[in-house]
Amino acid sequence: MNDPHDEKIFRTLKGFLEGQEPDEEIYFAYSAALRIFGDIGDLDAISRQLGVTPSSSYRRGDRIRPSAPPRTQDMWSYKVPLPESEPLHRHIDALWDILRPHKKYLLALKERHKVDVFLGYRSNCDHAGVEVPPESLAMFTELRIPFGLSIIIA
Repeated sequence: MNDPHDEKIFRTLKGFLEGQEPDEEIYFAYSAALRIFGDIGDLDAISRQLGVTPSSSYRRGDRIRPSAPPRTQDMWSYKVPLPESEPLHRHIDALWDILRPHKKYLLALKERHKVDVFLGYRSNCDHAGVEVPPESLAMFTELRIPFGLSIIIA
């Protein structure tokens, strides 16, 4: 008879179905980035106004590789430079600390550009969650943008 203490514990459905888990520690990685899309005449003007250098940007027509289709719009993005191991609410709060003084500017940008906050949550564990305190949601209500979370389980 099998000893119940010998039961194998799986952290993912994929591991359970395959009968084995990768030999790695469970991790959780978080990120938050302001993104602005559209026909942006002067990308540097956004940087000057917000006082930060974009983490990434591209122009309409750029290609991520030669065989890829050209980009259909410009993009400016600033990702908070916190370690991914920091909780999601710390990423959100750090981004809002930078953006809060520029609320009027961002609301004006929304009139002619798409402005959003990209939140990332990556893990190798498929039965966990994320919690965000109510205070950390102020940015979304004040900028009138939805709270969206990209979830990747690897």
